[in-house]
Amino acid sequence: MSELVGELLKHYREDRGMTINELSQQADISKSYISSIERGLQKNPSIQILQKLADSLNISLNQLLPKNYDKEFFIDDEWLQLVKLAIDEGLTKQEFLEYIQFVQFKRRNSN
Repeated sequence: MSELVGELLKHYREDRGMTINELSQQADISKSYISSIERGLQKNPSIQILQKLADSLNISLNQLLPKNYDKEFFIDDEWLQLVKLAIDEGLTKQEFLEYIQFVQFKRRNSN
């Protein structure tokens, strides 16, 4: 997947006439890290990094994910904004998981 993400990132960056240096400054991500994503060397860029890049390129996060990434798993922009808000508010992955478990528990016990 990472090579396809890198190809898409480079496509959108070049399409907007941006250099890696400009994107780096705008997204507050190092030039070398962006370059390693574009070249497929960075195998696992985080969603937070991809979201910063997408925001800097004025595209949705889904546009940086390959179309054939997982056709049955699609995250609409509303869900992406909720996740972004949770991240911005400092919600940890563990806290998010605990919340899901709490909701599941509540649903099971409400019947």
